[in-house]
Amino acid sequence: MLEVQQLASGAVAQALAGRNLNQTLSALWHSHPRLSTEKRGAIQDLSFGTLRHYGLLEALLGKLSHKPIGDEALRVLLLVALYQLIHTRAKPYAVVDHAVRVTEALGKPHAKGLANAVLRNFLRNGEALLAEAKHNEIARWNHPRWWIAKLRQQYPDQWESILNSANQLPPMTLRVNRRRCSAEEYLGLLDAAGLAGALLEDCALRLSRPVPVDRLPGFAEGAVSVQDLSAQYAARLLDVADGMRVCDACSAPGGKSAHLLETAEIDLLALDADAQRLRKVEQTLARLHLVGRAQHADAVQVETWWDGRYFDRVLVDAPCTGSGVVRRHPDIKWSRRPSDIGQFVAQQRALLDALWHTLRLDGKLLYATCSVFQEENQQQVADFLSHHRDAQPLPLDQPNTINGQILPDELHDGFFYALLAKVPSA
Repeated sequence: MLEVQQLASGAVAQALAGRNLNQTLSALWHSHPRLSTEKRGAIQDLSFGTLRHYGLLEALLGKLSHKPIGDEALRVLLLVALYQLIHTRAKPYAVVDHAVRVTEALGKPHAKGLANAVLRNFLRNGEALLAEAKHNEIARWNHPRWWIAKLRQQYPDQWESILNSANQLPPMTLRVNRRRCSAEEYLGLLDAAGLAGALLEDCALRLSRPVPVDRLPGFAEGAVSVQDLSAQYAARLLDVADGMRVCDACSAPGGKSAHLLETAEIDLLALDADAQRLRKVEQTLARLHLVGRAQHADAVQVETWWDGRYFDRVLVDAPCTGSGVVRRHPDIKWSRRPSDIGQFVAQQRALLDALWHTLRLDGKLLYATCSVFQEENQQQVADFLSHHRDAQPLPLDQPNTINGQILPDELHDGFFYALLAKVPSA
């Protein structure tokens, strides 16, 4: 446990400093190749769990220490240990003992007494401290205060359920590659592998409990992908058909591009401005035995990549705050700032304006974000429509949406969709 605790604390500290948690953990696996599968799973659980409950843990630590802990490595170590004491089955004495020993491994032997005192204080008074801490709004909802206020203002009837959903463990949802097998056939493969799953709709299945992808039958051979149910609606809403030219303008890591290619025989161009992330698109398509063109390009700079032939369909899965997927990426809650929203809105507007010119008359553009903030969604689309008289919003054949917004719940991540048709200018 000592190594797990120390490495998880380091990952959380990097995430709180602004680094992407998934990238941090990937780098950690690369630098520690001998870590067992069990240890990797434990480190991931502690890292994600600590960030998921960071608001409460930070409030608790404030009550347990007589003064602020200025040493960030020590502070985060204590947060991780508190998470273990509250949310895991680890023996309390072992959690405390290992945290004390990690202070030495961090080169801070002088902090052994503090670590021991803080954690044992929690063991003695934890129930009362937890009840007291939850009077703090940030501790109760485990989100920054500005985030809570924004959701309360934009969703007066749903803000509590949105926050509660964002703090839950996400489901593991699969998309069966219909070119390889049917959903019913894949359920049989799961059963044979000792895994339980249930059909949600179309080619979407939900596992009863998450497992590493290498345990999924046929994953390496392209039979199935991991993709949230909300994200799987993109291919259906875009309504592609054989022979169409389609552009996925922000395609990495490739899930929606692959789903479009699984749906119809199309000529797909997958763009991404990040060359490293574009390689993931290529890897995804190769694993699924699908053929599309992946091109490194900034979609806004149309003159650098477009050949002048209009597209029948355009997917703009735009960069956004990610406020709808924080249960999968809890570091987002603590790294985002209110000013980030305006920056994403400007980027989204530039993408929409640029890509609209590449769409043929009577073609359709699907705008998507994994955000629940209205500035990036309904307000963004309303602004676009006010400046483009040849754009007509189309109704969504999607029952889970409220004005295009899918709110996070047991089955869905928070997503937004707007389908726009290009019509003759009024």
